[in-house]
Amino acid sequence: MPLDPSFVGRSWPPSDPYLVGREKIREFARAIGAEDPEYHDPEAARRAGYADVVAPPTFPVVITMSSSRQIIRDPELGLDYSRVVHGDQKFAYERPVVAGDALVCQNFVDEVMQRGGHDFITTRTEVRTESGERVLTAWAKLVQRGEDK
Repeated sequence: MPLDPSFVGRSWPPSDPYLVGREKIREFARAIGAEDPEYHDPEAARRAGYADVVAPPTFPVVITMSSSRQIIRDPELGLDYSRVVHGDQKFAYERPVVAGDALVCQNFVDEVMQRGGHDFITTRTEVRTESGERVLTAWAKLVQRGEDK
């Protein structure tokens, strides 16, 4: 069953706040091999102008992937996650994510299309602080392989 194209333009309510922890940033940085001191040491981060340890640029995937379950689990969309591969990911920052941020995500569907027997969906997640300050926007393209592929 193809993805429902009427989902383009749909949005979901904002997520509960995610409190960005110092140890979560450190764990993520270690997992991706990022050794910059600003990712691990609060003093190094402060010397670099941050309030606390700063997250590597791809860290928001931790928050946005969890939040995007609103889209993925919507039965009306018709997404079979067992056939999904991650096609693309990009981030546009207003400012870096730092330990202590309480971030809220709101999800949108920007595009649904078919090509070569596969379905493509582009999602956008707006990430803000609890007080509404824009932090970043994340886009993800998921590809649902055709059933006979």
